[in-house]
Parts: sequence; C-alpha cells; structure tokens
Amino acid sequence: MDNAIEARGLVKTYRGDVRALDGVSLAAAPGTVFGLLGPNGAGKSTTVKILTTLSRPNAGEASVAGFDVVRQPAKVRLAIGAVAQKSGLDPQMTGRENLILQGRVYGMRGAALGSRAQELLDRFGLGDAAGRTVRTYSGGMQRKLDVAVGLMHRPQVLFLDEPTTGLDPEARVDMWHEIRRLAGEEGLTILLTTHYLEEADGLAHRLAIVDRGKVVATGTPDELKGELRGDAIAVDLEGEPLDGEVRRAIARVPELYDVAVEARALRARADNGARAVPAVLAALEAEGVKVASVTVSRPSLDDVYLRYAGRAFNEADKEAKT
Repeated sequence: MDNAIEARGLVKTYRGDVRALDGVSLAAAPGTVFGLLGPNGAGKSTTVKILTTLSRPNAGEASVAGFDVVRQPAKVRLAIGAVAQKSGLDPQMTGRENLILQGRVYGMRGAALGSRAQELLDRFGLGDAAGRTVRTYSGGMQRKLDVAVGLMHRPQVLFLDEPTTGLDPEARVDMWHEIRRLAGEEGLTILLTTHYLEEADGLAHRLAIVDRGKVVATGTPDELKGELRGDAIAVDLEGEPLDGEVRRAIARVPELYDVAVEARALRARADNGARAVPAVLAALEAEGVKVASVTVSRPSLDDVYLRYAGRAFNEADKEAKT
C-alpha cells in the first residue's frame, strides 16, 4: 500500500447549495503525521467525516488503510481509530470502563482486553484515576482518555480532529509528545486537523492547507515556507481602519509584494525587510496612518496561508466565527 490515506476530488454539498468541500485531494504515507491546517469552517472536519465513513461524498473517492470508504465502510471502521472534536466519553463511567467498552465493541475479550486497557491507562498517566468517573477528570485528562479509547483496538490509522483545542499549554505539549511517539515509535499513521499554526509546523511530516473547502497548498512545512523568498513585514495600525490611505501609502513602496490589508493590519513581503520598513513607515506617516507596532520575520505558515488564500490566517479564523 503506497498511501495509508488517499482522497481524490472530494466534493460535499449541503442544503442551500452549501459547498463544504470543493475537490479536496490528499495523500498520507504510512507511519506519518499528515496535517490538515485551516481556520474554522474550512472543511477539515467534513473531510474527516468522509474518511471515517460518517458521511458520504457527493463526488470523488477516498481510501483508508487500502479500503474504499464508500464501498468498504465496515473494513475502514475496523482499521481506524477516531477522536472527534467533541469528546465521546461517557462521563458517568470510569476511565477504565470507557476503555473496556470500546474494546468490547471491537470484539476484544478476556485477559487481552484488560491488559490493553491497563497498558493505555499507564501510557497516558491515567492509572491512578482509572477508577474515577470521567466527569471528575480535568480537560487534559479527558482528552488523553479520548485518544486512548481511539487506540484501544490497535488501529492502523488514527484520526485526531482538533485534539488540543481547549487544553492548557502543559496539556497541549503532553499531547504533542504523544502524537510524535505514536507515529515515530509505533508507526501509526495519523491524520491531524488543526487551526494552530505552531501545531501543524511542529507535528506534521506533510500537510495540506485548506481554505473554503479547497486545498490551496500541500507539502512539508519546510517546503511550503521555503517557497517564500525574503522577509515578512507585519504592521499593526492604530485607530479606525483606513484601508484607502494604507493602500495609497504602500503603492509608493515598490519593494513590497504579497500585500494584504485587513482592518488594522498590514501584511507584506520584501526581499530585505529591514531595509523596507523605514520606507513603509514614512509612506504611512505621509498618509496620516498611525502605527502601533511593526515586526520583521522569516517566513512562517501564516505567510504561506496568506500567499495561497489571500488573507491572514487569524482573519480567516475570525471570519469563520462570525
């Protein structure tokens, strides 16, 4: 099997002609972490629902662990583990009971069932809390148990849909460590959806950037950042948005390219950021635009998103929430 996950031209529409996916294609090699990076509403969860057989595409095809998601859904379900954005745990059951129930659903019985549950409780540091009801767990503990439940039947492919949303920084780092270990030491294929740029950059061997139901860029994080030459310039503006004044100002700075003006922010690129900044500030001042701060940095995934989607990532995320 060349790819553990493969999708070609996935289309998904809903009532009212809402096009959630518009030709999504991706491929994840065995034993790697594949990231789907995009703002809320970009189509990441819809893609996961199709790949985990919870939804059928209107067009296109996909396979997971070598099985077609439409024609062989039962085989796909046996081969995968899935952790949704919203926890599927029973809060009235103990941690151990949740694991045992999951194992029984997949046909596990006897000593193997109990030993696998204990193995996962110990691995995720939940052994001391195994007999407590899940409603008494912290958010980080519940998320760890979610992943443990997804691993109970030893799947070939694990889907993690926004696994660290809502976690505190320490719990998030713990989860990142476990994801790296699962792929690196156990050879598990993981598809990770996230809207955290740092998470995608640090975990994904390869990723697809998704915007408005389309894959706008695919590659390793370093490949995607390497496509951008020069420096990123970010200018935060004071006062009310002055789009016209800002655009007139930057028109006088020929060194800039990949320019985006959104509300109180100006984002652009320049071959030499340090040299371009004084000209940018002078041009803005000439138009009466006040500057709160300015930074110059090397290319990031936010810059990659800006280039391919035409807007900054955080602005796209805000837009999706309104």
